[in-house]
This record gives sequence, structure tokens and C-alpha cells, in this order.
Amino acid sequence: MNRSRYLLKNMSLFTISNIASKLLVFLLVPFYTNVLTESDYGIADVMQATLLLLVPLLSVNAGEAALRYGIEEKDRRGSILRSGLRNVFRSCIIVYIICAVLIPVPLLAGYRIFFVLFAVLFTCDALYEFMLLYTQGCEKVEIMIRGSISCTFITVTANLLLLLVFHLGLYGYLFSQMAAFLISAGMMFVKIRGFDALRESEDRELAREMTVYGRGMMLYSTASWANNALDRYFILFMLGPVQNGLYGVAYKIPAILMVFQRIFAQSFQMSATKSYKEEDAGRFFGELYELYNAVMLTGCAFILLILRPLAAFMFRKGFFEAWIIVPPLIISVIFGALEGYLGSICLAYKDGRSMGTATGIGALVNIILNYFGILAFGAIGAAYATLISYFTMFAIAYALTRKHVLMEVDIKRDALGYFLILAAGAVTMLSGTGSGMGGAGSFPILREPAVPAVFSYGADALILIILVFMYRKQILFVKRKFSGGEA
Repeated sequence: MNRSRYLLKNMSLFTISNIASKLLVFLLVPFYTNVLTESDYGIADVMQATLLLLVPLLSVNAGEAALRYGIEEKDRRGSILRSGLRNVFRSCIIVYIICAVLIPVPLLAGYRIFFVLFAVLFTCDALYEFMLLYTQGCEKVEIMIRGSISCTFITVTANLLLLLVFHLGLYGYLFSQMAAFLISAGMMFVKIRGFDALRESEDRELAREMTVYGRGMMLYSTASWANNALDRYFILFMLGPVQNGLYGVAYKIPAILMVFQRIFAQSFQMSATKSYKEEDAGRFFGELYELYNAVMLTGCAFILLILRPLAAFMFRKGFFEAWIIVPPLIISVIFGALEGYLGSICLAYKDGRSMGTATGIGALVNIILNYFGILAFGAIGAAYATLISYFTMFAIAYALTRKHVLMEVDIKRDALGYFLILAAGAVTMLSGTGSGMGGAGSFPILREPAVPAVFSYGADALILIILVFMYRKQILFVKRKFSGGEA
């Protein structure tokens, strides 16, 4: 199967998985914001953000190593499974010890039950995430998709039952996730005949190489987490759980664009590992970069255009005011997606150090700007800190990737596209108010709309049209591919 067909085949499969999963979660946002309080949502958001850090960190990136080596080492996948699960279970033991130490601390007395719940949730999530990446590395994408969809279905069903019928609130929300992760992980393990695979003898040299690879990615994964989640911790401790809940729900709209990002990233990571040794890899990676950039820019512009009515549909009660901080968050998705694309190329060359450098510098920028941004502008400052840090990572990653491949891209056109999308985000924000989203030093201009809403809609529509015209070649190419044209 040639590279384009291989990529498109996987993208079509991942599209089924992500659309089915994310659509259900997307439709449940109004339900969550109606049933849970802002404080409950803030606590749940921090627990989920902590999982994003600890699962790859404590398991030494067992899932990422299984994905990378599973594609190339087809005859030693049983050894990969054994080695990866051992690292996962070690990470679970570490978490239980940490939680056991923290529970007796007097200052944390009010959160003791959440440490217990977090330890159980970590175990379930770590197993689920590892099985997802392992089945992907084994190129058992159909099994991975079944696991992902079953996880979503169980989560939705359990949430409706535990929150709507039994009124368990935050506890019901967490219990639903535990059940979904554990059952789905078990299903994938059975489908790949995991017990048979574990009977194979372990290749200790391969296990050592996987561990070295995982350790080499630790700076990358940790810094990536910092850029994804650190703003939640700053807001929680500087502004409180209510503001953190509003900030957390604001991320639900950028998650729409992140659906495509995830679909492409999952597919491309497999293609990059297969294609990086080929002579024309630079041309192949450059063409895909142009396509990816075009779709992310135009998709972001479209969401900005419909942002206000979309927020009115998704956010209930006091959550609605969170829409004002969505523009910088959704624009940051563009740069995060492109940095992730460049990261997949580096990881195909087993170069985790370059991406660790890019994400590490981005994380440092994020930390500094979060602190001073929140002091001056409240939650809006955190959103802009995220945007700037992601752009920083993207710029550094772009420069470092050039030592592996030279991609032919139109830098001037792309720079104009980024300027236009930033302008669209600024106009959108200036058409609303954010009186509840700031700190003591919030932007005065956000107390009242600086521009009429009709002007915002007109400007956003014009920018979307310009972007579509600028990237018409790439958009038509995507349309032709997915409408059954040449592949």
C-alpha cells in the first residue's frame, strides 16, 4: 500500500473513532455544565490534567515506546506488550504510595477522598492509554477504534445513570471514567489475545531499548503536559476552583478542532515511522504539512465565526461567560497541532531530544507568562500565555526539524495566515465582555464590548473567505481525496 493510501486508510478509520467518540462527548457538555457546579468541574479538570502528566512520566512513556517499536518490530510484539505492561504496573504502585503519603497530611484533609479516587482512576487510565497505543503500534487499528468507541459509550451511559438518576455529582462523573477505561482496556487486551502474547519470551535488549527511548521522551512529554495543563493549576491556586471550572469548560470548544488534530496525528505518526527512510521523505512531509496547516487555519476561522451561538448551545448557567477566552485557546491549537506534526517526524528518527528542547522552552515561557498574565489579566492572561508558548514551541520545532528533512513550504503565505487568524480572534473577543473571567487587573475594555457583534461576524466571515482563497489548492486536494478522487 503506498504512503497516501496508507495514511488515508488510517485517517478514515480514526475519523470513525474520533467523530463517534467526540460527538457524544460534545453533546454532553450542556448536560455536564447543567448538572455539575463550576467548582466540581474545576476539581475534575485538575485531576484529568494531572493524569496527562503522570501516566507518561511514571510509566516511562510505555505507550509511546510500544507504538514506535510495534510498527517496526512485528515479530517481537509479545515482548513489547510484556515490557510495556510491567512499566505501567510499576507506575501504578508509585501513585498508590504517593497518595498514601499525602492522605494523612492535615492541610489536605478536605481532599482525602479525591486522592483515593485519583489512584484508582490512574490505574484504569494508564492501562487504557497503553492498550490504545499498543494496538495502534501493532497496526490493529480496528481493535483500537472499538476500544475507543466502547470507552465513550460506557462513559456516556454511566454518566447519564450516575448523574441523572442517582445524582452522584462529581463522584458519579469519576466512577463513569474508571469503569469506561478499565472495561475498554480489558476488551482490547482480549481482542489482541494478550495472554497468548505474554507467553512469548521477553527480548531484554529490546525492552532496554524501549526504556531508553521512553526516557528520552520524558522531557518532551512532561513539557507537553506543562503547555497543555499548567495554566489550570495556576488558575486553581491563584483564582480558585470556580474560575478553573470556567476555564476548563472553555477548552471544550477548541476540542472540536482538536478532533481533526487527533485524527491526523494518530495516522501521521504511523506513516512517518514507515516513510522517514525513503528518498523523497522531505517532499512527502512538506505536502502533508501544507495540507494540515490549511485545514487547521480554515477550521479555526470557521469556529471563531460561529463561536458565540456555539457557546450559547454548549454552556449553561454561569458557564456561558467562559466563551470570551476561547479565541486564544483555539488559535493555540493550530500551533500545537503543527508542533505535534513536526514532533512525529523527529520521533520517527528517534530524536526525542529536539522536541524535548522545543517543548521545554515553551513550558518555561508558559510558566512565566501564566504567573504574570494571571496577576494582570486573570484567566484571560492564562489563555494568552498558552497561545504564546505554543507558538514558541512551533517556531523552535520547525527550526530543529530541518536537520532531518527540508520541507518546501510557503513561509510568507503562512505568516499572513497566522496574522489573519490572530486578527479574527482579537475582533471576536472585543465584541464581548469578560467581567467574570479576569482578576483584579482584568482588561478594562472587556468590561463592555469594544466593537459591535455585527462587525465581529463580518470581519470573521471576511477573514475565513480570504483564508479559503489563499489555501484553495490544498482544500481542493483534501476534498478530492475524500470524495473518491485519485489517491
